[in-house]
Amino acid sequence: MITPRTILIIEDEPEIRRFMRISLSSFGYSTIEATTAQEGQALIVSNTVSLILLDLGLPDIDGLLIIQWLREFSKTPIIVLSARSSPDDKITALDAGANDYLVKPFTIPDLKARIDAVFRNPTELTPPGVLRTGHLKIDINHK
Repeated sequence: MITPRTILIIEDEPEIRRFMRISLSSFGYSTIEATTAQEGQALIVSNTVSLILLDLGLPDIDGLLIIQWLREFSKTPIIVLSARSSPDDKITALDAGANDYLVKPFTIPDLKARIDAVFRNPTELTPPGVLRTGHLKIDINHK
C-alpha cells in the first residue's frame, strides 16, 4: 500500500484552508493544517511532510521568515500562496528558498499543476526522515 503524500497547509483564512483540504484530498493527498507560523513550525518539526503550502501574510510571523528558517535544515518543497503580487515579492520569496509562488486568488487546477511539477523534480525532495544542514545529514530512519 502506498502512503499518500502529506501536504502541510499554513494559512490563516479558514475558507481557503478548507477549500485546499477538500481539493487536495480529492487528488489523494493527506493534509495537515496550521493557522499561524508558530503552529506551522511545530507541525514541521513533529511531522514528515512532502510539501508545504505557505501563506506569506500570517498573523504572527511573516512567511518569508518561515522559508528562511526551514531552509536552514530542510529541502522540503514550499509553494507560496500569497495576495502579494508584485514581481519583487515573488523574487524575494523564491530567493529565500521557495520552490514556486502562486498569487491569490488561484484555481485548483493551477495549484495541482504546480504541486505535480514539484513532485516530478526529485532532486528538490529530501527523503522523509532526513534532515540536512550544510554538510551534516541526519537520517532518523537509520541508526
